[in-house]
Amino acid sequence: MSTEVPIAAYLILAAILFSIGVGAFLIKRNVISIFMSIELMLNAVNLTFVAFAHKWGAVSGQIFVFFVMVVAAAEAAVGLAIIIAIFRTRKTLNVDQINLMQN
Repeated sequence: MSTEVPIAAYLILAAILFSIGVGAFLIKRNVISIFMSIELMLNAVNLTFVAFAHKWGAVSGQIFVFFVMVVAAAEAAVGLAIIIAIFRTRKTLNVDQINLMQN
């Protein structure tokens, strides 16, 4: 008695996660919160890739997700280093107060 979750459930969940990520990206003023919302959007897209790969029985979607996760990990490392550098020079993580074009 195996019941399979329909693909629509995965797509709805991915759409909700992506919408939360977009909403947080537009509303939040903290650089770390914005960074986390971008990661949430990437994970929502990854969920969609995995759902379609499972539906069609293809491995290519899961391989693509692996590469997206590798790029996201590298982006997280570089992004956090940039955030730390900005915090050390500007003493704030508020996007409205960070202006890199001024001294």
